[in-house]
Amino acid sequence: MSYNTFGREFRFTTWGESHGPALGATVDGTPPGVPLDEAFIQQFLDRRRPGTSKHTTQRREADQVRILSGVFEGRTTGTPIQLMIENTDQRSKDYGDIAQAYRPGHADITYQLKYGHRDYRGGGRSSARETAARVAAGGVAHAVLRQMLPDLRITGYMVQMGAMHLERGLFDRSAIDENPFFLPDATAADVWADYLDGIRKDQNSVGAAVEVLIEGCPPGLGAPVYAKLDTDLAAAMMSINAVKGVEIGEGMAAAALTGTANADEIRMGNDGPIFLSNHAGGILGGISSGQDIVVRFSVKPTSSITTPRRSINAKGEEIDLITKGRHDPCVGIRAVPVAEAMAACVILDHLLMDRAQTGGVRGQIG
Repeated sequence: MSYNTFGREFRFTTWGESHGPALGATVDGTPPGVPLDEAFIQQFLDRRRPGTSKHTTQRREADQVRILSGVFEGRTTGTPIQLMIENTDQRSKDYGDIAQAYRPGHADITYQLKYGHRDYRGGGRSSARETAARVAAGGVAHAVLRQMLPDLRITGYMVQMGAMHLERGLFDRSAIDENPFFLPDATAADVWADYLDGIRKDQNSVGAAVEVLIEGCPPGLGAPVYAKLDTDLAAAMMSINAVKGVEIGEGMAAAALTGTANADEIRMGNDGPIFLSNHAGGILGGISSGQDIVVRFSVKPTSSITTPRRSINAKGEEIDLITKGRHDPCVGIRAVPVAEAMAACVILDHLLMDRAQTGGVRGQIG
Protein backbone atom coordinates (compact mmCIF):
# COMPACT_ATOMS: atom_id res chain seq x y z
CA MET A 1 0.00 0.00 0.00
CA SER A 2 1.10 3.59 -0.55
CA TYR A 3 -1.08 5.06 2.24
CA ASN A 4 -2.83 8.05 0.73
CA THR A 5 -5.80 8.11 3.14
CA PHE A 6 -6.08 10.23 6.29
CA GLY A 7 -8.67 10.01 9.09
CA ARG A 8 -10.98 7.46 10.68
CA GLU A 9 -14.66 8.49 10.63
CA PHE A 10 -14.09 11.53 8.43
CA ARG A 11 -11.41 10.51 5.97
CA PHE A 12 -10.06 11.59 2.64
CA THR A 13 -7.85 10.01 0.02
CA THR A 14 -5.79 12.33 -2.18
CA TRP A 15 -4.71 11.40 -5.68
CA GLY A 16 -2.75 12.92 -8.55
CA GLU A 17 0.71 14.33 -9.20
CA SER A 18 2.27 17.75 -9.57
CA HIS A 19 2.54 17.53 -13.37
CA GLY A 20 -0.32 15.16 -14.14
CA PRO A 21 -3.57 16.29 -15.78
CA ALA A 22 -5.35 16.75 -12.45
CA LEU A 23 -5.30 16.01 -8.73
CA GLY A 24 -7.98 15.77 -6.10
CA ALA A 25 -9.50 14.04 -3.12
CA THR A 26 -12.17 11.48 -2.37
CA VAL A 27 -13.86 12.47 0.89
CA ASP A 28 -15.88 9.90 2.84
CA GLY A 29 -17.74 10.02 6.15
CA THR A 30 -19.41 13.38 5.58
CA PRO A 31 -22.84 13.56 7.26
CA PRO A 32 -25.77 14.07 4.89
CA GLY A 33 -27.66 17.31 4.51
CA VAL A 34 -24.76 19.72 4.97
CA PRO A 35 -24.91 22.76 2.66
CA LEU A 36 -21.92 22.59 0.30
CA ASP A 37 -20.99 23.95 -3.10
CA GLU A 38 -17.83 24.61 -5.09
CA ALA A 39 -17.76 28.29 -4.15
CA PHE A 40 -17.51 27.44 -0.45
CA ILE A 41 -14.52 25.14 -1.01
CA GLN A 42 -12.93 27.58 -3.45
CA GLN A 43 -12.42 30.27 -0.81
CA PHE A 44 -9.97 28.00 0.99
CA LEU A 45 -8.14 27.02 -2.19
CA ASP A 46 -7.75 30.66 -3.16
CA ARG A 47 -5.75 31.29 0.03
CA ARG A 48 -3.31 28.49 -0.86
CA ARG A 49 -3.21 29.17 -4.61
CA PRO A 50 0.27 29.71 -6.12
CA GLY A 51 1.32 32.84 -7.96
CA THR A 52 -0.65 35.28 -5.81
CA SER A 53 2.43 37.35 -4.91
CA LYS A 54 6.12 37.60 -5.78
CA HIS A 55 6.88 35.83 -2.50
CA THR A 56 5.52 32.46 -3.67
CA THR A 57 6.06 30.22 -6.69
CA GLN A 58 5.10 31.89 -9.97
CA ARG A 59 3.37 28.77 -11.24
CA ARG A 60 -0.06 30.06 -12.34
CA GLU A 61 -2.82 27.69 -11.33
CA ALA A 62 -6.45 28.71 -10.99
CA ASP A 63 -7.02 25.76 -8.64
CA GLN A 64 -10.69 25.64 -9.61
CA VAL A 65 -12.35 22.79 -7.76
CA ARG A 66 -15.09 20.61 -9.24
CA ILE A 67 -17.45 18.48 -7.17
CA LEU A 68 -18.08 15.29 -9.13
CA SER A 69 -20.18 13.35 -6.63
CA GLY A 70 -21.66 13.32 -3.14
CA VAL A 71 -23.58 16.61 -3.39
CA PHE A 72 -27.11 17.01 -4.72
CA GLU A 73 -29.19 20.17 -4.81
CA GLY A 74 -26.56 21.98 -2.77
CA ARG A 75 -26.38 19.48 0.11
CA THR A 76 -24.20 16.51 0.91
CA THR A 77 -25.83 13.12 0.36
CA GLY A 78 -23.70 11.17 2.86
CA THR A 79 -21.93 9.33 0.02
CA PRO A 80 -18.31 9.85 -1.10
CA ILE A 81 -17.52 13.35 -2.32
CA GLN A 82 -15.17 13.39 -5.29
CA LEU A 83 -13.19 16.63 -5.73
CA MET A 84 -11.04 17.41 -8.77
CA ILE A 85 -8.59 20.23 -9.52
CA GLU A 86 -7.04 20.41 -12.97
CA ASN A 87 -3.36 21.24 -13.47
CA THR A 88 -3.11 23.91 -16.17
CA ASP A 89 0.39 25.44 -15.89
CA GLN A 90 2.87 22.59 -15.77
CA ARG A 91 6.35 23.08 -17.23
CA SER A 92 7.70 19.56 -17.16
CA LYS A 93 10.67 20.56 -19.37
CA ASP A 94 12.08 22.47 -16.38
CA TYR A 95 12.83 19.12 -14.76
CA GLY A 96 14.62 17.40 -17.64
CA ASP A 97 18.02 17.97 -16.05
CA ILE A 98 17.08 16.04 -12.90
CA ALA A 99 15.56 13.01 -14.62
CA GLN A 100 18.77 11.12 -13.80
CA ALA A 101 19.89 13.18 -10.78
CA TYR A 102 18.77 13.66 -7.20
CA ARG A 103 18.07 17.07 -5.70
CA PRO A 104 19.68 17.48 -2.25
CA GLY A 105 17.12 17.81 0.53
CA HIS A 106 14.38 16.43 -1.71
CA ALA A 107 12.53 13.11 -1.82
CA ASP A 108 14.03 12.15 -5.18
CA ILE A 109 16.61 9.79 -3.74
CA THR A 110 14.30 8.13 -1.18
CA TYR A 111 11.57 7.56 -3.80
CA GLN A 112 14.18 5.94 -6.05
CA LEU A 113 15.53 3.78 -3.22
CA LYS A 114 12.01 2.68 -2.21
CA TYR A 115 10.19 2.23 -5.51
CA GLY A 116 12.97 1.97 -8.11
CA HIS A 117 10.95 4.36 -10.27
CA ARG A 118 9.85 7.96 -9.76
CA ASP A 119 8.05 10.86 -11.37
CA TYR A 120 10.79 13.49 -11.53
CA ARG A 121 8.46 16.22 -12.89
CA GLY A 122 8.15 18.45 -9.86
CA GLY A 123 8.48 15.51 -7.52
CA GLY A 124 5.20 13.79 -8.37
CA ARG A 125 3.40 12.89 -5.15
CA SER A 126 6.18 14.42 -3.02
CA SER A 127 5.39 17.87 -4.42
CA ALA A 128 3.60 20.45 -2.28
CA ARG A 129 1.16 20.64 -5.17
CA GLU A 130 -0.57 17.67 -3.50
CA THR A 131 -1.67 19.93 -0.68
CA ALA A 132 -4.27 21.58 -2.92
CA ALA A 133 -6.27 18.36 -2.62
CA ARG A 134 -5.98 18.47 1.18
CA VAL A 135 -7.24 22.05 1.27
CA ALA A 136 -10.23 21.03 -0.85
CA ALA A 137 -10.97 18.18 1.59
CA GLY A 138 -10.53 20.64 4.44
CA GLY A 139 -13.16 22.84 2.83
CA VAL A 140 -15.63 19.98 3.19
CA ALA A 141 -14.61 19.59 6.85
CA HIS A 142 -15.13 23.32 7.44
CA ALA A 143 -18.63 23.06 5.95
CA VAL A 144 -19.57 20.27 8.36
CA LEU A 145 -17.99 21.97 11.38
CA ARG A 146 -19.89 25.14 10.59
CA GLN A 147 -23.08 23.13 11.19
CA MET A 148 -21.95 21.00 14.13
CA LEU A 149 -19.70 23.46 15.99
CA PRO A 150 -20.71 26.97 14.89
CA ASP A 151 -18.50 28.61 17.55
CA LEU A 152 -15.35 26.79 16.39
CA ARG A 153 -12.66 28.98 14.86
CA ILE A 154 -9.44 27.73 13.26
CA THR A 155 -6.81 30.37 12.52
CA GLY A 156 -3.35 29.80 11.09
CA TYR A 157 -0.57 32.37 10.88
CA MET A 158 3.20 32.64 10.57
CA VAL A 159 5.23 33.29 13.71
CA GLN A 160 8.72 33.05 12.19
CA MET A 161 10.44 33.28 8.81
CA GLY A 162 14.15 32.67 9.09
CA ALA A 163 15.55 35.46 11.27
CA MET A 164 12.18 37.25 11.40
CA HIS A 165 9.98 36.61 14.48
CA LEU A 166 6.45 37.69 15.32
CA GLU A 167 6.34 40.24 18.13
CA ARG A 168 3.61 38.65 20.27
CA GLY A 169 2.71 41.93 21.91
CA LEU A 170 1.68 43.31 18.50
CA PHE A 171 -0.56 40.34 17.58
CA ASP A 172 -3.41 41.58 15.37
CA ARG A 173 -5.75 38.90 14.02
CA SER A 174 -7.27 41.31 11.50
CA ALA A 175 -3.90 41.69 9.75
CA ILE A 176 -3.51 37.99 8.88
CA ASP A 177 -5.28 38.10 5.52
CA GLU A 178 -4.05 41.60 4.68
CA ASN A 179 -0.45 40.66 3.83
CA PRO A 180 1.19 37.86 1.79
CA PHE A 181 2.74 36.18 4.86
CA PHE A 182 -0.40 35.47 6.93
CA LEU A 183 1.38 37.58 9.52
CA PRO A 184 -0.70 38.89 12.45
CA ASP A 185 1.24 42.16 12.53
CA ALA A 186 0.68 44.58 9.65
CA THR A 187 3.51 46.83 10.85
CA ALA A 188 6.11 44.12 10.23
CA ALA A 189 4.93 42.88 6.81
CA ASP A 190 7.14 45.24 4.81
CA VAL A 191 10.21 44.25 6.82
CA TRP A 192 9.47 40.58 6.23
CA ALA A 193 9.00 41.30 2.52
CA ASP A 194 12.38 43.03 2.24
CA TYR A 195 14.02 40.16 4.10
CA LEU A 196 12.52 37.51 1.79
CA ASP A 197 13.38 39.57 -1.30
CA GLY A 198 17.00 39.42 -0.23
CA ILE A 199 16.82 35.65 0.25
CA ARG A 200 15.22 35.18 -3.17
CA LYS A 201 17.68 37.45 -5.00
CA ASP A 202 20.50 35.49 -3.39
CA GLN A 203 19.08 32.38 -5.10
CA ASN A 204 18.33 30.90 -1.73
CA SER A 205 15.35 29.90 0.44
CA VAL A 206 14.46 30.08 4.11
CA GLY A 207 12.50 28.12 6.71
CA ALA A 208 9.53 29.21 8.78
CA ALA A 209 7.30 28.45 11.75
CA VAL A 210 3.51 28.37 11.61
CA GLU A 211 1.01 28.37 14.45
CA VAL A 212 -2.60 27.19 14.39
CA LEU A 213 -5.05 28.43 16.99
CA ILE A 214 -8.25 26.39 17.47
CA GLU A 215 -10.87 28.27 19.48
CA GLY A 216 -14.26 27.01 20.61
CA CYS A 217 -13.36 23.31 20.61
CA PRO A 218 -15.51 21.53 23.20
CA PRO A 219 -13.91 19.45 25.96
CA GLY A 220 -13.84 15.70 25.57
CA LEU A 221 -12.48 15.19 22.05
CA GLY A 222 -9.73 12.60 21.81
CA ALA A 223 -9.02 9.26 23.48
CA PRO A 224 -6.48 8.43 26.20
CA VAL A 225 -4.02 6.16 24.40
CA TYR A 226 -3.88 5.54 20.64
CA ALA A 227 -6.27 8.22 19.40
CA LYS A 228 -5.03 11.20 21.37
CA LEU A 229 -6.16 14.48 19.89
CA ASP A 230 -2.65 15.92 20.09
CA THR A 231 -1.21 12.77 18.48
CA ASP A 232 -3.50 13.13 15.49
CA LEU A 233 -2.96 16.88 15.20
CA ALA A 234 0.80 16.33 15.30
CA ALA A 235 0.56 13.61 12.65
CA ALA A 236 -1.60 15.86 10.49
CA MET A 237 0.88 18.72 10.63
CA MET A 238 3.89 16.44 10.24
CA SER A 239 2.36 15.03 7.05
CA ILE A 240 2.52 18.46 5.38
CA ASN A 241 5.42 18.81 2.96
CA ALA A 242 8.68 20.15 4.46
CA VAL A 243 7.45 20.08 8.09
CA LYS A 244 10.22 18.88 10.41
CA GLY A 245 8.88 19.51 13.91
CA VAL A 246 5.55 19.93 15.73
CA GLU A 247 4.71 21.38 19.16
CA ILE A 248 1.52 21.47 21.23
CA GLY A 249 1.23 24.33 23.74
CA GLU A 250 4.61 25.04 25.30
CA GLY A 251 6.08 22.22 23.24
CA MET A 252 9.86 21.95 23.46
CA ALA A 253 10.00 24.97 25.77
CA ALA A 254 8.39 22.81 28.48
CA ALA A 255 11.78 21.14 28.93
CA ALA A 256 12.99 24.32 30.65
CA LEU A 257 10.00 24.66 33.01
CA THR A 258 9.44 23.37 36.54
CA GLY A 259 6.29 21.55 37.56
CA THR A 260 4.97 24.56 39.43
CA ALA A 261 5.45 26.79 36.37
CA ASN A 262 4.04 24.32 33.85
CA ALA A 263 0.92 23.07 35.69
CA ASP A 264 -2.23 24.84 34.49
CA GLU A 265 -3.98 25.62 37.79
CA ILE A 266 -7.77 25.36 37.99
CA ARG A 267 -10.52 27.26 39.70
CA MET A 268 -14.30 26.83 39.60
CA GLY A 269 -16.24 29.38 37.59
CA ASN A 270 -19.95 30.00 37.20
CA ASP A 271 -20.10 27.81 34.10
CA GLY A 272 -17.56 25.15 35.07
CA PRO A 273 -13.80 24.80 35.55
CA ILE A 274 -11.54 27.73 34.64
CA PHE A 275 -7.87 27.19 33.80
CA LEU A 276 -5.50 29.92 34.94
CA SER A 277 -2.96 29.26 32.16
CA ASN A 278 -2.62 27.12 29.04
CA HIS A 279 0.83 25.58 28.92
CA ALA A 280 -0.78 22.29 27.81
CA GLY A 281 -2.13 23.88 24.65
CA GLY A 282 -5.73 22.89 25.32
CA ILE A 283 -5.14 19.12 25.48
CA LEU A 284 -4.63 16.98 28.62
CA GLY A 285 -4.08 13.23 28.45
CA GLY A 286 -4.89 13.31 24.75
CA ILE A 287 -8.34 14.86 25.38
CA SER A 288 -9.39 18.46 24.71
CA SER A 289 -9.92 20.55 27.85
CA GLY A 290 -12.13 23.22 26.31
CA GLN A 291 -9.29 25.72 26.26
CA ASP A 292 -7.78 27.11 23.08
CA ILE A 293 -5.76 24.45 21.25
CA VAL A 294 -2.37 25.73 20.13
CA VAL A 295 -0.33 23.80 17.52
CA ARG A 296 2.98 25.03 16.15
CA PHE A 297 5.29 23.54 13.54
CA SER A 298 8.55 24.30 11.75
CA VAL A 299 9.02 24.14 7.98
CA LYS A 300 12.44 23.57 6.45
CA PRO A 301 13.80 25.84 3.70
CA THR A 302 12.64 24.96 0.19
CA SER A 303 15.09 22.39 -1.19
CA SER A 304 14.70 23.51 -4.81
CA ILE A 305 17.11 26.44 -5.22
CA THR A 306 19.21 27.73 -8.10
CA THR A 307 22.42 27.85 -6.07
CA PRO A 308 24.57 24.83 -7.12
CA ARG A 309 24.51 21.96 -4.61
CA ARG A 310 26.61 18.80 -4.53
CA SER A 311 24.77 15.59 -5.37
CA ILE A 312 24.93 12.37 -7.39
CA ASN A 313 23.17 11.00 -10.47
CA ALA A 314 21.58 7.63 -11.19
CA LYS A 315 24.97 6.20 -12.18
CA GLY A 316 26.41 7.14 -8.82
CA GLU A 317 28.55 9.90 -10.29
CA GLU A 318 29.18 13.01 -8.21
CA ILE A 319 27.76 16.20 -9.73
CA ASP A 320 26.89 19.81 -8.97
CA LEU A 321 23.15 20.37 -9.41
CA ILE A 322 21.04 23.49 -10.00
CA THR A 323 17.29 23.02 -9.63
CA LYS A 324 15.35 24.89 -12.28
CA GLY A 325 11.62 25.63 -12.20
CA ARG A 326 9.32 27.86 -10.20
CA HIS A 327 9.53 27.39 -6.45
CA ASP A 328 8.57 29.10 -3.20
CA PRO A 329 11.46 30.96 -1.54
CA CYS A 330 9.64 30.16 1.73
CA VAL A 331 7.28 27.21 1.51
CA GLY A 332 6.02 28.01 5.00
CA ILE A 333 3.84 30.82 3.65
CA ARG A 334 1.45 28.59 1.74
CA ALA A 335 1.60 25.98 4.50
CA VAL A 336 -0.72 28.17 6.58
CA PRO A 337 -4.02 27.35 4.78
CA VAL A 338 -2.89 23.72 4.48
CA ALA A 339 -2.44 23.56 8.26
CA GLU A 340 -5.89 25.07 8.80
CA ALA A 341 -7.38 22.43 6.50
CA MET A 342 -5.65 19.56 8.27
CA ALA A 343 -6.72 20.91 11.68
CA ALA A 344 -10.34 21.07 10.49
CA CYS A 345 -10.18 17.48 9.28
CA VAL A 346 -8.75 16.25 12.60
CA ILE A 347 -11.29 18.13 14.74
CA LEU A 348 -14.20 16.85 12.64
CA ASP A 349 -12.86 13.30 12.69
CA HIS A 350 -12.61 13.37 16.50
CA LEU A 351 -15.99 15.01 16.85
CA LEU A 352 -17.60 12.17 14.89
CA MET A 353 -15.65 9.55 16.84
CA ASP A 354 -16.72 11.12 20.13
CA ARG A 355 -20.38 11.19 19.14
CA ALA A 356 -20.18 7.54 18.14
CA GLN A 357 -18.76 6.57 21.56
CA THR A 358 -20.41 8.97 24.02
CA GLY A 359 -23.29 10.47 22.06
CA GLY A 360 -21.77 13.86 22.87
CA VAL A 361 -22.83 13.61 26.52
CA ARG A 362 -20.33 15.34 28.84
CA GLY A 363 -19.31 14.57 32.38
CA GLN A 364 -20.38 17.19 34.91
CA ILE A 365 -18.20 18.95 37.48
CA GLY A 366 -19.70 20.96 40.32
